[in-house]
Amino acid sequence: MRELKNSIRQILRQRKDAMTPKDRLEKSRRICCHLLELIENGETVMVYTSKEKEVNTDHLITTLLERGNPIVVPIIVKEGVSLRLSYLEDLSSLVPSTFGVPEPIGSEIPAGSDEVDTIILPMHGFDRTGRRIGYGAGYYDRFLAKNRELRKIGIAFACQELENLPVDENDIPMDYIITEDGIIYRAGG
Repeated sequence: MRELKNSIRQILRQRKDAMTPKDRLEKSRRICCHLLELIENGETVMVYTSKEKEVNTDHLITTLLERGNPIVVPIIVKEGVSLRLSYLEDLSSLVPSTFGVPEPIGSEIPAGSDEVDTIILPMHGFDRTGRRIGYGAGYYDRFLAKNRELRKIGIAFACQELENLPVDENDIPMDYIITEDGIIYRAGG
């Protein structure tokens, strides 16, 4: 299963690499617009801080902060393969950290998973049954296994879709999957 997932990740990486930065940014803004329709005012949202070739979350975070939504971001803890949570009040407090992921190191405001209503997850790939494939380290899968009650929204570019992703018992399905084309998966709908 591991080899199969790694070969799928390679294919998906090539698809994302083929996109221009301008195309990624424009599609990221469209994804953000679709996503904002699902977020209620006052809802606490945990959202990843994007790296270069991922769906860019800067506009989403800025818009949610302007609306008054509390924002929580994950901080990668390599020892223990886990996520520590921090509130984020301003994008300027983010600095490149583990794996090059922007994190509020030195500006942390501790948050608990019980304070989060919705989590926005990065996806390396997805299918139309709510399955996602991540980057392979399992940080989010471990976090979701302990926090199953959170509403889970995966975001990705449409080119990251696969017909049928292989899954194992550690893979937790999304409640929603959103691309630049809109909501393409809704649990129970």
